[in-house]
Amino acid sequence: MRRTNIRPSDVVPIEETKIVSVDWLVLDRENPRLVGYESVRSDEEIISQFYKKEELREILQSIAANGYLNIEPLIVLAHEESFTVLEGNRRLAAIRLFREPELIERIFDQEKLRINLPPIETSKIETLQAVSVYRVAQRDDARSFIGFKHINGAAKWDSHAKGKFAADWYRNGQVPLEQIAERIGDQHATVKRMVHAIYVLEQAENSSIFSIDNRVNPKFNFSHLYTALSRAPYIEFLGLGDAWSNFELKPNPIPSEKEDNLRDVLMWLYGSKEDDLQPVVTSQNPDIKHLGEILLNAEGLNVLRANRNLTEAYASVRPAEERFVEGLLKARGEIRNVANSLRGFDGRDASLVEIAEDIEETIQTIVARMRKKVRSFEEREE
Repeated sequence: MRRTNIRPSDVVPIEETKIVSVDWLVLDRENPRLVGYESVRSDEEIISQFYKKEELREILQSIAANGYLNIEPLIVLAHEESFTVLEGNRRLAAIRLFREPELIERIFDQEKLRINLPPIETSKIETLQAVSVYRVAQRDDARSFIGFKHINGAAKWDSHAKGKFAADWYRNGQVPLEQIAERIGDQHATVKRMVHAIYVLEQAENSSIFSIDNRVNPKFNFSHLYTALSRAPYIEFLGLGDAWSNFELKPNPIPSEKEDNLRDVLMWLYGSKEDDLQPVVTSQNPDIKHLGEILLNAEGLNVLRANRNLTEAYASVRPAEERFVEGLLKARGEIRNVANSLRGFDGRDASLVEIAEDIEETIQTIVARMRKKVRSFEEREE
């Protein structure tokens, strides 16, 4: 970074927009896009993560084609020798990749990621020397704008980034969570649910119950967790209590005696690379609902813990009548499919006839027992 006797605060007054050298700008270590909760990250880690998530490629292509379009100022916080970019980190990352060839090599050496830049003309490089910035006095002054833009606006973050941003804003202590939701235009209490889930994740991380980095799938499906935590069975299973439904959140919301249950839930949602365990939840609907029904059923819970098979565990908690009706209707549909495909049987494989005869015998047994039960019911009604 360029060292001068001029301080950033002298260059850009608070709540004003000015053009400053890119050399003054640094990436935000607290950027909500960053997965995990590490307090210190290198520039190489930050930029590689942006690139892996394909959040940089469109910006790199735009800069290569048009140069930097200095339309929307970066939002910055002034320090003694630099400005931290609170809003616009992807744009700064893209600018630095074009300006610093050695940065690309460091990313490859440290992160084992090869970033391929699109070709760019010298005239376009010249647009990357200075950019407009808008200075705020403190991080909280930028939160309403950033929150609306990235939570409900056009440039949406993924749900984990949204939750981290709202949680940090709430923890700052100056704005109640209900007002945060209002400021960013949240009409469905989504922000509250996200912050709840962030607190639960942080408790799991701090208690060494679960680590996001240990999940099986590359994508972190944060919505699985905050959706689950809004359902009554999960709330009861984790001991969250009535206070969970309000806007007054506290750290470590899970009682210590329920932390084993929390570990189970997170393992079922996300699996474990370290233990070679796949998640049992493969889709939000209907798996989250089914898992919730299992949690409060002793038989279903034992089945799930024994074999990690969500289908089997869920079958064990459903009423026998419900399973019977569903199975019967499904069997009828399959038999009709077989009948419609009968032309595909050419008579050469006699063993298939034996299978059909076995099905016929089973059907006759089912029908006979059903008729007997119908007669018994009718006699009792008379």
